[in-house]
Amino acid sequence: MTELINRQWRLAARPVGNFKDTDFTWHEEPVPALAAGQVRVRNIYLSLDPTNRIWAAQDSYLPAVPLGDVMRGVAIGVVEASTHDALPEGTFVQGLLGWQLYYVGDGKGLTPITKIPGQSLLLYHGVLGAIGLTAYFGLLDIGKPKAGETLVVSAAAGAVGSLVGQIGKIIGCRVVGIAGGPEKCRWIVEELGFDAAIDYKHENVAAALASHCPQGIDVYFDNVGGDILDAALARMNNFGRVVACGAISQYTADRPPVGPSNFLLVVSKRLRIEGFIVLDYLPRAQEAIPQLLGWIASGQLKYRLDVVDGLEQAPQAVRKLFDGSNLGKLVVKVSEEPS
Repeated sequence: MTELINRQWRLAARPVGNFKDTDFTWHEEPVPALAAGQVRVRNIYLSLDPTNRIWAAQDSYLPAVPLGDVMRGVAIGVVEASTHDALPEGTFVQGLLGWQLYYVGDGKGLTPITKIPGQSLLLYHGVLGAIGLTAYFGLLDIGKPKAGETLVVSAAAGAVGSLVGQIGKIIGCRVVGIAGGPEKCRWIVEELGFDAAIDYKHENVAAALASHCPQGIDVYFDNVGGDILDAALARMNNFGRVVACGAISQYTADRPPVGPSNFLLVVSKRLRIEGFIVLDYLPRAQEAIPQLLGWIASGQLKYRLDVVDGLEQAPQAVRKLFDGSNLGKLVVKVSEEPS
């Protein structure tokens, strides 16, 4: 019987600035035999996310990945061997399976998923997994938008931001997206139905917000932090809500930013700023998934995937998140999806 060999990317150094190839080391080793209550999962699709940079660099809502360990990452895979009663062979699962071909462990934290007829498992990375839950609960639970209000979304052509804007349109908001480059701005307006787009690479964001949001901003969904957050705060209406989802502009910075300079407006305008982590909402996933599926089926919710072929490409591919060259949800295809 042929011995199974695992292939892994292990974290070799704390990243400074954007990821470098030398922050990771490639490792190959035999796959261990299963102990009682364990599973072996073959990873199929690995999600690459801005939080990979946080996990590699520092303690946050999860401890930093220890140097020498397999790089942490969310993946979709299939159980190929099992001594675990709740995860039999053939089960598709999603969870922190890591940057590797095979996961072997007790299955803690893995979520069984169902392959939707006629759909690739990529649907879970595009909408039904953490990305869709982040957009759904972040906007609706924290942002609490109402029909007729103005919603502004940063990183609007990204995996989360593109869904947030579309959900905002579904419930009747005027939606303005902030994205980088003409192609991304065209996509969110012409294909996703945003009312307007601001190209932060070629426009003055503060001036553009004044032009596109003449009645002010009611809800700002923040994925970037920094100067764009500052510009949005200046346009917020009284009792506006800021959903603090991420701050990707700061993840690779040499030093923490100063500000935001408009923070006193939080008091005078009685703003609410609330951060959240999607892990807190996983127990409520079944509230969101039927609605998300319904919007996909009706054509109201669209998504785009940027799929990179081969686990070997992960260190190069993850950098696309921070230079803005990815188009849609960034995923690495690790192995073949079962038919």
